[in-house]
Amino acid sequence: MKIAYQGEPGAFSEAAARRVDSEAQLVPSKTFEEVFERVAGDPATWGVLPFENSIGGSIHRNYDLLLSHDLPIVGEVELPVVHHLLALPGATLAGLRRVYSHPQGLAQCERFLRTLSNVEIIATYDTAGSAKMVADAGQKEAAAIASARAGEVFGLVSLAASVQDFDDNITRFLVIGRKPIRDAVPDKTSIVFSLPNEPGSLFKALSVFALRGIDLTKLESRPIPGRPWEYLFYVDLGVARDEVTCARALAHLSEFAPMLRTLGTYASWKTQEGRTPDPFEVVS
Repeated sequence: MKIAYQGEPGAFSEAAARRVDSEAQLVPSKTFEEVFERVAGDPATWGVLPFENSIGGSIHRNYDLLLSHDLPIVGEVELPVVHHLLALPGATLAGLRRVYSHPQGLAQCERFLRTLSNVEIIATYDTAGSAKMVADAGQKEAAAIASARAGEVFGLVSLAASVQDFDDNITRFLVIGRKPIRDAVPDKTSIVFSLPNEPGSLFKALSVFALRGIDLTKLESRPIPGRPWEYLFYVDLGVARDEVTCARALAHLSEFAPMLRTLGTYASWKTQEGRTPDPFEVVS
């Protein structure tokens, strides 16, 4: 079993992939696009990608990629995220001049970063990748925002721990692939649809779920490329696709939504809580 994730060893995506299958062979990938390509090409069974953080919000690029690939969502993972300021042994806070991290990592630590004087904040492709950059450069005036495991992997020390703005910092990852995850029973469905630009169209769309008592756990809008000021609506429903109420709601929605697509039906993370964590799940 192989699971593709974006980033270097020590990335939070690696820890999320371990939560999917602790015995799987993990495949680091440079970009989110590469994760999709590896799953589509079948060298990897599943791909794990971040979609939402409780502080930094949604990772919009992955919503766009989900729509442009024919790979269903088969699961989700929630991962507590604890950030560290990592640097070479002997480095000091006062001596720092540059801090690297993924834009989401920087956004999640904004208040802490404002306390650093004369430091340039530089966005990179990955949190763990930033740690690797600092280690490879061998410069004590540089640091990275990343996980404690990334520090262990690349021989860095923590100058400051738990530097995220809020303690309750959680990232939600989605698992893509054509193979279901074990015997997990679906209780959640993700869809995307478009609507005509007319008064009350969104209200009408959401009412098909409200009238049937279906919980909307997320609603996200994204621009439609090439069609200015028109939008796609991504919705997570707290019900399995095959439930009668969900099937009827989607049939109703399809009557007036020009485009409607089910992105996946899968077991929510709350139904998987209580499992014994594996050693790689420790992110503090």
